[in-house]
Amino acid sequence: MSSTGRPEDGFKLRSVALAAFAPAALFGLASGAMVPVIASSAYARGAGTALAAFILALLGIGSLLTNIPAGVLATRIGERRAMLVAAAVTLTGLMCCLTDLGRGPGSLAFYALGVFLVGCASSVYNLARQSYLTELVPPSMRARALSTLGGTMRIGVFAGPFLGAAATAVDGVAAAYLVSVASVLLAAAMVQRAADIKRTPQQRLAGAEVTTRSVLREHWRIFATLGVGVLLLSAIRQTRQTVIPLWAHHIGLSAAEISAVYGIAGAVDALTFYPAGKVMDLHGRRVVAVPCVLVMGLACMLMPLTHGLLGLVLVAMMIGFGNGIGSGIVMTLAADVSPAAGRLTFLGVWRELVDAGGAAGPVLLSTVTAAAGLGTGITASGLVGIAAAVMLWRWIPRAGGHR
Repeated sequence: MSSTGRPEDGFKLRSVALAAFAPAALFGLASGAMVPVIASSAYARGAGTALAAFILALLGIGSLLTNIPAGVLATRIGERRAMLVAAAVTLTGLMCCLTDLGRGPGSLAFYALGVFLVGCASSVYNLARQSYLTELVPPSMRARALSTLGGTMRIGVFAGPFLGAAATAVDGVAAAYLVSVASVLLAAAMVQRAADIKRTPQQRLAGAEVTTRSVLREHWRIFATLGVGVLLLSAIRQTRQTVIPLWAHHIGLSAAEISAVYGIAGAVDALTFYPAGKVMDLHGRRVVAVPCVLVMGLACMLMPLTHGLLGLVLVAMMIGFGNGIGSGIVMTLAADVSPAAGRLTFLGVWRELVDAGGAAGPVLLSTVTAAAGLGTGITASGLVGIAAAVMLWRWIPRAGGHR
């Protein structure tokens, strides 16, 4: 990397492809292959609907509980080793999921432990890879790098269910987990070959001395302003995954039609990540972050006005476009405002806000829907996007990106 940090000085994104982008796609593929079969696997072990839903939620719970410890771990052993630890824990969790003890509480508890471990490992891996790429890439190319990172992860998540479904059709549900195992092993092999971030002993000591309490004390204004905007952004992003199938079912679409609508939205999402990163690097973060949440919010508010397949497809594409152009925005903003000393600890707190928003979005949708109906619940979720746009417009620097 050049000392000036300008892309014209010779840095190329492809130089970090095998170290960062390819493993991200493979971890995304592993997740995409596993998530669709969690509920059916829980049912097969004797879970009811409520318990199956809780086991599915253990992915998010594990991530939420591990964000701050993940920062501590990566600070002590380094980003590359932390990613390798995450791969090992993921494989352990997948082995728990593959172990068939029959029906009964013991089998279900062992399976739930496996899902929880995968959720914990995802937090460690996501935080370490974000810090790893932030350290390697010049600030002038940061948004392009992180949007590409987010985009490759989404491509993997998009492809995973199809590979998992094909494997399941050949050899049953266990084959979907084997797709995840193979993906994680390949990702770990790539990370193993990557170079470590080089830090002086003084830099390592300075990072180790930073505590979560000191980060909160020194950066509370950022968390209370820009951090709240990111929390709302995460809420509308997580909600978008729920409103499409719920409204499609509400207006009477078939299961095949619902899958097609969801797939079209995912394709639009996955195809729009790189141009947004280039725009952010050249013109600042606001020009992408604000339209991202504004488009998703408006699309949610338009959804209750649709009554057929074509209308819903158009709105779903709008949601996919809004989310796609914001690929990497949360990681980019975090990289911009995080301190050099104690960056991993800062990112752990930042990801707590992100996960809290992701948990709050569907809860708001569920609460308003129970009180006033699905259409009103989706509209309320859209208002969250509008609020996020206002917050991000106010608190993201008007010009430029990184500080």
